[in-house]
Order: sequence, then structure tokens, then C-alpha cells
Amino acid sequence: MDNSREPRIYLLPNLMTAGNLCCGFFAVLTIFQGMQAPDFGEARIFYERALLLIFGSCLFDLLDGRLARLGGHDSPFGREFDSLADLVSFGMAPALLLSKAVLFNLELPPTLAKAEPGVGWAIAFVYLLCGAMRLARFNCLAAEGKGDDSEFRGIPIPMAAGFIASLTFLIIYLYNNDRELGAWSYVLALVMLALAWLMISDVRYPSFKGIGWRTRANLPVLLLVAVLVTALIRYYWFLPAVLFSLYLLYGLVRPWISTRWRKGVEGTLEEQLEGADLQDSENSG
Repeated sequence: MDNSREPRIYLLPNLMTAGNLCCGFFAVLTIFQGMQAPDFGEARIFYERALLLIFGSCLFDLLDGRLARLGGHDSPFGREFDSLADLVSFGMAPALLLSKAVLFNLELPPTLAKAEPGVGWAIAFVYLLCGAMRLARFNCLAAEGKGDDSEFRGIPIPMAAGFIASLTFLIIYLYNNDRELGAWSYVLALVMLALAWLMISDVRYPSFKGIGWRTRANLPVLLLVAVLVTALIRYYWFLPAVLFSLYLLYGLVRPWISTRWRKGVEGTLEEQLEGADLQDSENSG
């Protein structure tokens, strides 16, 4: 039997992808449990768990790519597997969550009132559809060798899902057990549509793929990272939304930022890595 065409499957990166898919699967199941709850106070517990599982998927997605590049194991199988997992974790789960937890109570003008029950589903589906198209485009460009490791074409679906999840988490936290979110329902509806467009747009976002396990930082940068992690734990209810918002806005204003400033924002740690490696080689010589 000829195994020359069998895809190479590397254990550790694909285990991380499986963890991503597992979190997404249980997020969907948890959302279904919340849908069956008698009141929003009880459903809120399930929705918050689903949001945490989506954040868990983000972490696994970050790890699988870093591990694959660290070991030089970036493969077509891993790329396809990752995209399928992303569609569940960052497409289906956020779309289902918002359509049931937030977008279900959009109030429309009387002339459109009959269509109200389907509006939330329609908005969620547009997001899911654009996410699937964005993943398909990414795979096609990668297969043709036209991908760019330094930047993404369109906002990555994990970042879109992270922004939605963090913003939803913040709103649910602020409104506690109140299911009537008022104007926030419309804000999230517009956010989903905007993210759907950004995913299939040509807006370029930095990938930061040059920052990995071997990246070495000086003490001030290390201290800054430690402070940021501590702040994320302490202010978990709003700081993730701020960070995801900054990334989203950065991609939009990036074309108008000078190349020098852009290099300063995106290339600092990569330059530190190169400098650390150079210093090590000089010391060893």
C-alpha cells in the first residue's frame, strides 16, 4: 500500500486543535442548556460558561499555531483541521449564543414586526457565513503559496469571536439577571454585521506570528506582560473587551500609520528576539 499521499499528522499541534474543537463543541451544548432554562437568571450561568469555553478555544488556537511553527510542523492537514475547528468554536458557538442570548429581543418597527423572530437568526447566520468564507479564502491562499505570514487579510475569525465573546460577557456582567438589554442589543447586532464584513474584507491585520516560545524579552517588557496578565485576571469582566477592541481598531487605522510607527508596534519583540539570538551567538563565539 502506497502511503506517500497520506497527510502527515503531528501529535502536539493537532492535540491543541482538538482542544479547540472540544471547547467549541461544549460551548454549543452549554448554549442549548441555557436555551432550556426557565428564566434568564439561570440561563445566564450557562451563557457565561459558554463564553469561557470560547475563550478556551482562543487559547488552544493560539497554542496550536505556535507549536506547529516551533517544530516546523505546519502541514496541510493541520491547516484544514484547524479551520474546521475554528468554524465550530468561533463561528457556530458565538452566532448561536448571540442569537439566543441577545438578538432574540430586537424590536422592529410595526411594519416589520412579523419578521422579528427571524432577525436575530439572520444576523447570526451572516456572521457564520462570512466566517466560513474567510476560513476558506485563507486555506486557498495558503495552498497557492500566496499567504503572508506577517499579516492577515481580513480580521481572523478567532479575534472576531473573541471580541464578540468579551463584549457579550461585559454586557451580561453589567446587566446581571436583566434580559432586556435595551440599546445594547442593537449595538451587538451592528457589531456582528461589522465583524462579518471585516472577516471577508481586504483590511490587513498583523499576525504577530514572529512572537513565539523562543521570543526573548528584556525585563521591562517582561514586567509589562506580568502586569497585563494580572490585570486580565483582576478585571476579567471588561479588560478583554478593551484589548480585543484595540486590535480591531488598529487594523482599521493601520493604513494611515507611518511605516516607522507600525514597525515599532509590530516588530519590537521580533527585533528583540533577533538581538538576543545575535548576542548569544557572539557570546558563544
